Amino acid sequence: MIINIGLNDLKYRYDVYQMFNIYFPLDELKFPEAADFDYIVNIENDEIIFKNSTLEIKETVGDNIKDSIKKAIFKGLKEITNDVYPWGTLVGIRPSKIALKLLNEGKSEEEIIKYFYDKHMASEEKAKLCIDVAKLEEKFVKKNNEKIAIYIGMAFCPTRCLYCSFASNPIGGNKKLVAPYLNALSHEIEKIKEYVDKKNLEIETVYFGGGTPTAVSNEEFEDMMNKVYNSFVRDREILEFTVECGRPDSITREKLETMKKYKVSRISINPQTMNDETLKLIGRNHSVEDVKEKFNMARELGFNDINMDMIIGLPGEGLEEAYNTVREIKKLKPDSLTVHGLSLKRGSRLYENFILKKGLGIKDQEEIAKMYDESKKLSKELGLKAYYMYRQKNMVGNMENLGYAKEGKECIYNMQMIEDTQTIIALGADAVSKVVFLDENRIERFPNVKDVREYVNRIDEMIKGKIKLLDTLYK
Repeated sequence: MIINIGLNDLKYRYDVYQMFNIYFPLDELKFPEAADFDYIVNIENDEIIFKNSTLEIKETVGDNIKDSIKKAIFKGLKEITNDVYPWGTLVGIRPSKIALKLLNEGKSEEEIIKYFYDKHMASEEKAKLCIDVAKLEEKFVKKNNEKIAIYIGMAFCPTRCLYCSFASNPIGGNKKLVAPYLNALSHEIEKIKEYVDKKNLEIETVYFGGGTPTAVSNEEFEDMMNKVYNSFVRDREILEFTVECGRPDSITREKLETMKKYKVSRISINPQTMNDETLKLIGRNHSVEDVKEKFNMARELGFNDINMDMIIGLPGEGLEEAYNTVREIKKLKPDSLTVHGLSLKRGSRLYENFILKKGLGIKDQEEIAKMYDESKKLSKELGLKAYYMYRQKNMVGNMENLGYAKEGKECIYNMQMIEDTQTIIALGADAVSKVVFLDENRIERFPNVKDVREYVNRIDEMIKGKIKLLDTLYK
């Protein structure tokens, strides 16, 4: 469906778009010069007027005109649709960062809750969530330029999930690229190890993600784990070594034994849903029974810090399916749980299916909210507390991604990454290094290319560019 929006000052087009996108994430939003407008937004000197054929809202312009525009539209669309979006006008991806900053400024919880409502119309519940997460993060997020994190990305997966927009190439059709990629990644690991050692940097955490690190063969995985361990883990007092196994169909006993051998402290086994029909629909070639089998195998081998992911709002899933996923995950008792809201990313096949074919439905806002409530109940029953949070654009229900963990099982890498308080040197295709200049409150990023062939061909160029950026901090 096309929604025509009349806007008298197009320099605020992006702000207007953001608000309409909360309520109409699957529709095409247009700003024509002249049309039979569905909605009109007029921006005057002292007020914002939002209207359609049945409603008119006026908002007095406050200190920030963009905030006033967003409030006028948000209030109007809320009244028209009767949908409740508890984050209000807030579209930032790191809301807990706002709470952490305000806490550090000495603000009380009441003042922070008021700030979230006055500025963003966010609910008290969401403001309190941000405060709780920020307080927990405060214990872990240390500010020290000499301490860094290492991220290694595997560019392959068993298959490509319907909702995915990452650099995750289905390994079956890209077997010829695996060896060149692993060789290039090994070269990058060697050069970054040399740099870390030369600058005497302290590695706090190592995170091997992707893609799916375990998508390659047992032998290839053993070889890569050996390189990662000997470069970044051995003889260092790191706090955490995570491997995001992710897909149960890529996990073998041999790979789990390899991870044990190389001192991996934390793994992820991520079903996303515990409904077989949905797993087939989203392109995951494993069953619910496979999830249980691999999880129990990991427990049997002594892994005592296992994360599981679930996604709220997958196509065809409603409250009953969420109930089932919650029930099955509860039986397994993971040490941490990450709850994601489905993000309709432009680069994913899922988005194309939603927008172009309309063949897959999504549930209404009320049901989405109830599904989130079930995940909260699950975390409470498992004895897990919220410890990190982030949001994405185009999330179904405009909610949040939330990490829960048992005390002592929080993922330090996740917290440092979300709060932008630590330099992360990232290796692999589509991996983005982040250099944090704490004294200047400034961040510089260096992205590796996404395409695997380009990554292989330009590896030396990327290593050189990354080190050049790092040298601006570590002189």
